[in-house]
Amino acid sequence: MNLTEKQLTKEYIYEGRIIKLRRDTALLPNGNTATREVVEHNGGVCVAALTENDEVLMVRQFRYPYSEVVLEIPAGKRDSKDEDPLACGIRELKEETGATADKLISLGELYPTPGYCGEIIWMFAATGLTFGEQCPDEDEFLSVERIPLQKAVEMILNGEIKDAKTQAAVLKLKLLKDSGKI
Repeated sequence: MNLTEKQLTKEYIYEGRIIKLRRDTALLPNGNTATREVVEHNGGVCVAALTENDEVLMVRQFRYPYSEVVLEIPAGKRDSKDEDPLACGIRELKEETGATADKLISLGELYPTPGYCGEIIWMFAATGLTFGEQCPDEDEFLSVERIPLQKAVEMILNGEIKDAKTQAAVLKLKLLKDSGKI
């Protein structure tokens, strides 16, 4: 069965600094048409950085859409669609935590909200950490925490860590660590 939809029209409704919003008309597999609203985003990265003591570097920061402080791994958006995700991950880890890593390993891609957003988040694990000064963006306020990997997994399972990219990356990190691949 063909499940593909074909874009017939595309109209930009909003173009901001971080996202663009468009309304498309799509041809459905059954020949009918439907309206699709799409958020365009350059994508981002997240880094599950593991210390030599099996602690995950995490940050707490206020997330405006939820009106709450969220615990998550270091992450950030790509400056452009052309920015290399690995280079972005290296930059974001340093900016948010002050850490640099000897080794970064791809944990794959995550589609956070495929129903309406084209964002892709590239996930990485980082090991062999050395620490220097944080250099967050001027509009970024966060605190860094080191949480034992096993405790982070328990916090995910208990619903204390709600961020999807953090859940996926930390659980992948734990599985790879337990299998001896990290």
